[in-house]
Amino acid sequence: MEARVARIGADGDGIAELPDGTPLYLAGTLPGEIVLAQPGAKRGEGRAATVAAVIAASPERAAPPCPHFHSCGGCTLQHWQDAPYRAWKTGLLEAALRRAGFAPVLAPLVITPPGARRRMDMSIRRQGASVVVGLHAGRTAEVIDLTACPVLHPDLFALVAPLRAALRGLALLRRSGSVVANLLENGSDLLLRSDAEPNTTDRSRLTAFAQAHGVCRISWARGEGPTETLCLLRPPVAMLSGVAVRPPPGAFLQASEVGEAAIVAAVLAGLPDKLPARARVVELYAGCGTLSFALASRLRVAAYEGDADLVAALRAATNAQGLAGRIAVEQRDLARRPVMAAELSTAAAVVLDPPYGGAAGQIAQVAAARPQRVVYVSCNPAALARDAAVLHNAGYSVATALPIDQFLWSARLESVVVFIAEERPGLRPGPAKGPRPLEPTP
Repeated sequence: MEARVARIGADGDGIAELPDGTPLYLAGTLPGEIVLAQPGAKRGEGRAATVAAVIAASPERAAPPCPHFHSCGGCTLQHWQDAPYRAWKTGLLEAALRRAGFAPVLAPLVITPPGARRRMDMSIRRQGASVVVGLHAGRTAEVIDLTACPVLHPDLFALVAPLRAALRGLALLRRSGSVVANLLENGSDLLLRSDAEPNTTDRSRLTAFAQAHGVCRISWARGEGPTETLCLLRPPVAMLSGVAVRPPPGAFLQASEVGEAAIVAAVLAGLPDKLPARARVVELYAGCGTLSFALASRLRVAAYEGDADLVAALRAATNAQGLAGRIAVEQRDLARRPVMAAELSTAAAVVLDPPYGGAAGQIAQVAAARPQRVVYVSCNPAALARDAAVLHNAGYSVATALPIDQFLWSARLESVVVFIAEERPGLRPGPAKGPRPLEPTP
């Protein structure tokens, strides 16, 4: 059937409609294009479709810079010219905040350039005598063996071919696994997950691989089990706002230096202009300190994080830097045991950087506390829309909203939104009383 693409959906696919109004999802298409499509399996409220031919192409269509674009599922929008692509990315944040009840004015989009991504998470498959290392094809289990990637930092992608060669002779890989690599200050840090145990030869070969390719540490885990260090040539170091942190294997770090710098600057700019001498901020989902150390330069920080390894890294860096009087760290599962409104009510601001699913278990307590400022760092516009609606209902307005394209050519968007509590009759924003003292980090 012929179909006319009306718009690009939240997942980066073109969307047309069947005669009965059912959405038809068309990967690799653009608004206004007429395509020959074969409707397929049900997908959500609509149907996926295969594009057999583009009958009338959009004038906004561009040549994708990656040879894997039409097969690899990592990027979805390389075929779109820069200006409309940027407008669409900005529109994701605007639409999310409008769904929450706000009428925001957005700051200009911050773009991460090609070749800047410093984290890769790839699948591994053994296929006979060869090994495939790459990303999944769109919505399938097939792994595309990558020979190029314009998104990744060149130093990081340079590991793919030699890693593929090294894995062919390792006993730890029977059928499948994965690799997470972070590009740090002193080299790459790799976490291998596989379906078999490493033997002595594996350990020797991986140590030689690390020595040859500037890898500071290689860790291993069987499936989703606990990690083990296979080789450590030097302690891995990530610099976060000038503080040296030793992240755990596979640690979540911001995907690019450009993105991290934009996030940190926007968070600091979102704090109140005038802060009392002993003012404190409550930081939720602190990770290993991406925002903690920057915040500590302005005020005292009560940092909460659920992952034990990230907490240990944050505490160690805090103590090593002599910041135990400025940053208090507590391990806490914020989904099961959120920080309550009474604990938040004395904060000058609440800063939160939740995972992809958002802060559903925590945001109601933030809204009930009504701190003067809430600075929300989001990597998922849909989750942001849900959580922002809670703040809207509690009487918050949007002061600033910054979209950050940290995931180039994908449908994902990072953003920093600053919410300000408006005064209501009989109800004023916190803090209601002076900040409580912070206990030193143990």
